[in-house]
Amino acid sequence: AVKMLDKFNVTYEVIVASAHRSPGLVHEFSKGAEEAGFEVIIAGAGGAAHLPGVIAAETVLPVIGVPIDSSPLNGFDSLLSIVQMPAGVPVATMAVGVAGARNAALLAIQILSRKDITLLTQLKQYKSDMAYAIEKKQEARNKKQE
Repeated sequence: AVKMLDKFNVTYEVIVASAHRSPGLVHEFSKGAEEAGFEVIIAGAGGAAHLPGVIAAETVLPVIGVPIDSSPLNGFDSLLSIVQMPAGVPVATMAVGVAGARNAALLAIQILSRKDITLLTQLKQYKSDMAYAIEKKQEARNKKQE
């Protein structure tokens, strides 16, 4: 996620915390995030993966959960833990692993771009560049078939 946030020049803070091993830190961060100026939170978690849900329970900010592949179940346990939130405690859940982390950053950027025209312009260009790259791949494939 940080590479994508860097690509868009989005300011962020990385905090290492665990819902189970450092609950006080998680509580303190979650309760103070809005006042500290955060607008969206990306929380990666593996195993029981309670971190995104615990944060979402204590803040009104959007929380994006990224399941981490850190167990013998290849992240499936983390995915289920994050996606199965009770009504009233929403967590936007991404795919397991690197693709999920990238998409979490992009979703955060989309949220932030609603109030930042420069970010919105960059995001539109990013999507246009992705489409162009696919067109070029198709053109190259067509040339090979000729």
